[in-house]
Amino acid sequence: MKGYWLILGTDVTDPEAQAAYGRMWAPIAARHGAVVRRGAEAPEMVEALDKSRVLLIEFPSLAAARACYDDPDYVAARAVAATAARRELVIFEGTVA
Repeated sequence: MKGYWLILGTDVTDPEAQAAYGRMWAPIAARHGAVVRRGAEAPEMVEALDKSRVLLIEFPSLAAARACYDDPDYVAARAVAATAARRELVIFEGTVA
């Protein structure tokens, strides 16, 4: 079964930090087999208080999703992401059609 990160975030308040996070994220994602899953339309946030962005990141397995989150390089990237916007991240296992 695949592993996933579901990320709910606020609007980006620091575009430079967000861009730095993106540069840090790309090689980490490749190392852990992560793929950003996007639908044809943006998700509709209907019960998400102050959240305006949603991302679904797919990994080959739940173990890979957890390993990526704990990767020392990602720990550093997370700190940068935290300066760009507020977010919540959920790790789960399943299948997404």
